[in-house]
Amino acid sequence: MNTEKFSGLIVGVDLDGVCSDFYARFREIAAEWFECSVDSLTKEVSYGLNEWGIDDKKQYESLHRFAVTQRALFETSVMITGARKYLRKLSDEGARIRIITHRLFIHYFHKTAVNQTIDWLDKNGIPYWDLCFMKDKEQVGANVYIEDSPGNIEQLRKAGFYTICFGNSTNTHIEDPRVKSWKEVYEMIDRQYGS
Repeated sequence: MNTEKFSGLIVGVDLDGVCSDFYARFREIAAEWFECSVDSLTKEVSYGLNEWGIDDKKQYESLHRFAVTQRALFETSVMITGARKYLRKLSDEGARIRIITHRLFIHYFHKTAVNQTIDWLDKNGIPYWDLCFMKDKEQVGANVYIEDSPGNIEQLRKAGFYTICFGNSTNTHIEDPRVKSWKEVYEMIDRQYGS
C-alpha cells in the first residue's frame, strides 16, 4: 500500500445519498407517516420527493423532523455498499477525508442530528478527519467533492471544483464526471490524482 499516493489530497464527501442510503430509510419512515404501504412509494424520486405527495416545504419539514427525532433517521440508515472500503483505501493512501453534510437545515434539533451523524459514522467504520455541517460546501476547501445533490453539484462545478456526481434518481440530468458505485469513485480519483 502506498501511504503517500494521495498525500495532501482533501476529499469532500457528502453523506446522504453518497455514504448513507438516505432515500431508502426515509421511504420506510414516510410510509409509516402517511400510513401507506412502502411499496406504494416509488424508489425513483426527484429532489424534494414530490412523487410521494410532498408538495410544500412545511410538509417536508414535519416529516423530516419526525424521521430524525422519532425514528433516528440519520443513525438507522443503511450504508451504501463500498463507502467504508473505498474511503478507508483513500485514507490509507494519504487522502484526508472531510465529511460535509447539510443536515442542520431545520431548526431546534441540531444536537440530535449531530449525535446521530457521529454515531452512524463510528458504527459504520467510516474514516474521516473533519466533519462539517454546512450548506455552502465550496467554502470547506476540498480538492475533490463527492456529491449527489444536483444544486450542490452545479454550485461546486460553477465555482471551479472537481465534483464527482454520485448517481441516483435525483440527479439523472447531471453530466459527467458521474459514478454509480464507490469502486468507480476510487478509480476516478486515482486517475485524476494518483501519483
